[in-house]
Amino acid sequence: MDSREERIKRRAYEIWEREGRPTGREQEHWDQAVQEIEAEGPEAERGTAAPVVGVGSKSTSG
Repeated sequence: MDSREERIKRRAYEIWEREGRPTGREQEHWDQAVQEIEAEGPEAERGTAAPVVGVGSKSTSG
């Protein structure tokens, strides 16, 4: 399993690429990555996301 720091590093790199690889904004990208990772919650950190209910399932009631 990836450490939290590795996940942040990957996310900061993705942000950097998405923004056109600008120079001098490393801290901004790192801070944004931290915020995004924290917003995903502890389930994402453990690698277990809650199931999405109702997507692709057919309702039998009705």
